[in-house]
Amino acid sequence: MSEQPVDDKAHIRPELDLEDAAWIRAEPEGANLEDCVEYALVPHVDGVTYTAMRQSSDPDGNVLVFTPREWDAFLKGVADGEFDLPA
Repeated sequence: MSEQPVDDKAHIRPELDLEDAAWIRAEPEGANLEDCVEYALVPHVDGVTYTAMRQSSDPDGNVLVFTPREWDAFLKGVADGEFDLPA
């Protein structure tokens, strides 16, 4: 039986001010997609700025939270084509 994933940011998430976050749509330049991912840089009282990510079609739904190190690794993966669809 597999273990459930651990939410290692459970103690941080309630303290992030997502209401006033400036959400940025992650869509190709010039596009106006009906649904896309949005992200926001959200400062925390611990001095770290976290990156929050949500689905634009469900702004009140689940929000993923990334540390600067996690976000940097994600961006490097995108740049390296790690998430590209197969040809």
